Amino acid sequence: MPLTDRDRAFLAFEAEWRRHGGAKEEAIRAEFGLAPARYYQLLGRLIDTADALAADPMLVRRLRRARDGAAASREARLGRTAAR
Repeated sequence: MPLTDRDRAFLAFEAEWRRHGGAKEEAIRAEFGLAPARYYQLLGRLIDTADALAADPMLVRRLRRARDGAAASREARLGRTAAR
């Protein structure tokens, strides 16, 4: 499925959000009118698509690594908590 305009806007935002200044969550609300949780749900689905990878391979791979690293960290914390 080809990328939508919103998909392309998400990728562009992730590539350049630091230039906007301020908190990322505020920028997400201002730019897309979405709650940050919803934005991250949609972004997570987007970066798993072949079309997103083709559009910006370096960005998508970086976002995947960040997501996977955060998930592994969360699992490690939960595993240590459950083992106590």
